[in-house]
Amino acid sequence: MAPPLQRMHGDTGHVLARGVADVEGSTHLVARCLRRKLGLPEPGLQQPLEVNIERHAGREIWTRRFASGQMRTVLDRVANTALFGERFGVLTLYFALQRQGDVIAWQPRSASIFGVPLPRVFFGGVLAYCGVQDGRYVFHVDTRLPLVGRLVAYRGWLEIVDGR
Repeated sequence: MAPPLQRMHGDTGHVLARGVADVEGSTHLVARCLRRKLGLPEPGLQQPLEVNIERHAGREIWTRRFASGQMRTVLDRVANTALFGERFGVLTLYFALQRQGDVIAWQPRSASIFGVPLPRVFFGGVLAYCGVQDGRYVFHVDTRLPLVGRLVAYRGWLEIVDGR
C-alpha cells in the first residue's frame, strides 16, 4: 500500500491530518435534521478539514473538523468477522474492506440503530473509498437514503502533519 494509506490506516497511536473537502447534501428539512443528529457535516465547498485519529486497544476514534462542524465516529473490528463497525452516535454501519491496488473500498454489509438491525434499504446507498493521488490521501464518501436523497457526500484530500 502507498505510504499515505499506510499511515492513515496503520497502527500508530495518533494521526493528525489536514486538508480540504467539498461537502454536498440535500437541503430539505429531513436531511438537515438527520445530519445534525448524526454529527455529519453541512454542505459547503473547499472546507478546511482536520482529522484526528486516536487508536486504543483495537478501537479508532476519528474526529473530523470541517468548517461547518465536527463529526466524531468510533471504528471497531467486529469480533470473529472480517467486518468493521463505524458508530455515528446511535447508528452503526458495518463494512467489509476491499483493497483494489492503492484504493480501499468500504463496502456496506449491515447497519443498526440502538443495536437493532436495519433493513438493507435504509443503508444501501453508501459509497466510500480512500486512496492516494499526487502523494496525498484522498477520500470520497457518498450516502443516500430512501425518501431523503443525498444525506451527505464529502470528498477531498488530507496530508498527515503528525503521526506517532
